[in-house]
Amino acid sequence: MAGMETAGVGGKAGVVMDSLRDAYGDTLVELGNEGANIIVFDADLAGSTRTSKFAKAFPERFFNMGAAEQGMVAAAAGASTTGVVPFISTFAMFATGRAYEFVRQACGVGHQNVKIVATHAGLTVGEDGGTHQCLEDLALMRMIPGMTVISPADALETKQAVRAAVVHKGPVYIRLTRDKFPRIHAEDYRFQIGKAVVMRPGQEVLLAGCGLGTSICLEAAELLAAEGIEATVLHCPTIKPFDRGTLLALAKTHKAVVTCEEHQAHGGLGGVVAELLSEAHPMPLRRVGVQDAFGQSGKPEKLLEAYGVTPQAVAAAAKDAL
Repeated sequence: MAGMETAGVGGKAGVVMDSLRDAYGDTLVELGNEGANIIVFDADLAGSTRTSKFAKAFPERFFNMGAAEQGMVAAAAGASTTGVVPFISTFAMFATGRAYEFVRQACGVGHQNVKIVATHAGLTVGEDGGTHQCLEDLALMRMIPGMTVISPADALETKQAVRAAVVHKGPVYIRLTRDKFPRIHAEDYRFQIGKAVVMRPGQEVLLAGCGLGTSICLEAAELLAAEGIEATVLHCPTIKPFDRGTLLALAKTHKAVVTCEEHQAHGGLGGVVAELLSEAHPMPLRRVGVQDAFGQSGKPEKLLEAYGVTPQAVAAAAKDAL
């Protein structure tokens, strides 16, 4: 798989790391070769978002809109009314921040069939700093009525999420990253929009993650197991529509819940879980994520440690909740 190596954010020695954005670019080319009726827009960042791969293979179906994210969204929404499936890409900060009004009005209100695949989300953007480390995008996108919101955990899931977005009718937001993430899914894994999956069974505490948060939860479960605490790890790649049934069924058989995400601890996965539990099954809950702060420039692994988005933080939160 493109971008494969054995070092990077959140990975131990020997753990395979893959680039989610490379997986996205490769999948676009595969879809084009398969005859999918897609076109691709980018805002002068095709090299970074990896849509450059599609631009090279299908130049007549690729549109560089320059640093005009709002116009790009509007153009894609208009194009979607002709029957094509537009993909639009830029950094998450620009796709969900600068272009928010246009995403809401052009894609949301009209329920247009536009697929927004944003890269460079979260603290792992690293040295680009707080202005570019979008930590609010999941919250912003899940508040738009009818918007499907997906945060894949690895490259395999990214490929499948992109393919699922093509056949899904309506606007979709897929959150990708700059850095490589650990591979956590087996080749027989099958992503489904709106479905969460148990990655590790346990008994006492439920650890729920999305994106890099799921890898962190898996490591936290190992730390807890060493202390005699058995944790279930639930991977929640779809933030909206959320798998309410699976979460509540598991919550009722556990003593506490901990969420983990490379995002503000409020409004994203932690917000969804808090809302559901407060309404349907109140119980001890801890949310691991960025605590009402902006990011800063630094190495990704150092930033995760500084902001408390680590396996150790999840394990400590689980013990506190129990």
